[in-house]
Amino acid sequence: MADATYDLIVLGSGPGGYVAAIRAAQLGLKVAIVERELLGGICLNWGCIPTKALLRSAEVFHNMKHAAAYGLKAEKIEADLDAVVKRSRGVAKQLNQGVTHLMKKNKITVHMGTGFLTAPGKIDVTSEKGKESLTAKHIIVATGARARDLPFAPADGKRIWTYRHAMVPAEMPTELLVIGSGAIGIEFASFYNDMGAKVTVVEMMDRIVPVEDADVSAFLEKSLTKQGLTIMTGAGIEGLTSDAKGVTAKIKGKDGKIAEQKFSHAIVAIGIVPNTENIGLEPLGVKMERGIIATDGLMRTNVPGIWAIGDVTPGPWLAHKASHEGVIAAEAIAQALGNKDVHPHAMDKSNIPGCTYCHPQVASVGLTEAKAKEAGYSVKAGTFPFIGNGKAIALGEAEGFIKTVFDAKTGELLGAHMVGAEVTELIQGYTIGKQAELVEQDFMQTVFPHPTLSEMMHESVLGAYGRALHI
Repeated sequence: MADATYDLIVLGSGPGGYVAAIRAAQLGLKVAIVERELLGGICLNWGCIPTKALLRSAEVFHNMKHAAAYGLKAEKIEADLDAVVKRSRGVAKQLNQGVTHLMKKNKITVHMGTGFLTAPGKIDVTSEKGKESLTAKHIIVATGARARDLPFAPADGKRIWTYRHAMVPAEMPTELLVIGSGAIGIEFASFYNDMGAKVTVVEMMDRIVPVEDADVSAFLEKSLTKQGLTIMTGAGIEGLTSDAKGVTAKIKGKDGKIAEQKFSHAIVAIGIVPNTENIGLEPLGVKMERGIIATDGLMRTNVPGIWAIGDVTPGPWLAHKASHEGVIAAEAIAQALGNKDVHPHAMDKSNIPGCTYCHPQVASVGLTEAKAKEAGYSVKAGTFPFIGNGKAIALGEAEGFIKTVFDAKTGELLGAHMVGAEVTELIQGYTIGKQAELVEQDFMQTVFPHPTLSEMMHESVLGAYGRALHI
């Protein structure tokens, strides 16, 4: 049995937990991780990474079906869903093994089992081998979250799915209902549409991807509708029943009328529930609201020695936010244990980018134009379309736009919003700009390489000041 006393124990090994453990180990702390399921957590095994593998298959399939547009011939094209899923699982397995290697490399002890906090600095781990008690000076709670169920129709894995079921489908849906149009819902809607299903998306807000800029939502809805999806906004699910043949949904439309519709399957993507029950937090007096743990900027809870990161803390609930919080917490813990060379910084949530990997992709950082105006800013906004970019036309991906929002008084970049090919890679340029507090002149005076999609970022900034060159 490994030594059961540590400087730090991390409960949960997702992108928040395992990164926190690595950073703490780099700073010379003796670290353990407790994981009940798979190293890498949801993101690597059942979330971000395997869905990207599925979406890549759908993208290649989409391109094959449109080969003629590129002067190519491809006949009798078909998708093998089992093989697509198998590839996705292989990618997840490779990354899970990668995390296992990183734990060994950084001399982090892994305790497989279910952890329970019995006191500040004490965790009991229960596994098939029995129970062991671990102690540590500090504990980070990084237990993540799970899909939220519809109260009247819990997912059964047969006809009503969460994202986990949608990732390893037993059969291809013919008519699919997707409930919720956040990143997860819209990614699966896009995937199954490309794979040949007839997809309907129901969103209770007045537009899809409601956290994005209104212009992006409108463009994406138009694009997905053109691709054959049915999109119902301002609509709700009043009832959902399933049998061996499929699901029947009662959908309340914008007009308030309820219509009954039949589908082969339904995916429920209406948000997440933090995994904070039954791990010992309540008896210790850890402050929570609806299961979400309250923390300060350095990820400390109200109980000394207990920290929390990732999806158990307030949103946005994104893997990269969790990883960054993990680094902040690890550095703050090292500092608390006497390391004078480390200087943790509080998280600035306004600089966290968001990416959605539907077709076309969506990416953003900072305030939308509407939110900037709401906050009292006088704004300058510039939009540049993909159709004005040589590389986009050469790629055959001429649909989309990039929009930047600046403070008219100071030139501060307030937000950037994109929809189109590879925008999930482009957004980081603006994220660095926001983090470094660059102003419009910095972007204007930067030389962007040609021919690239990134030139549209330059043009969008120029456009905000009436100086766009290619439109």
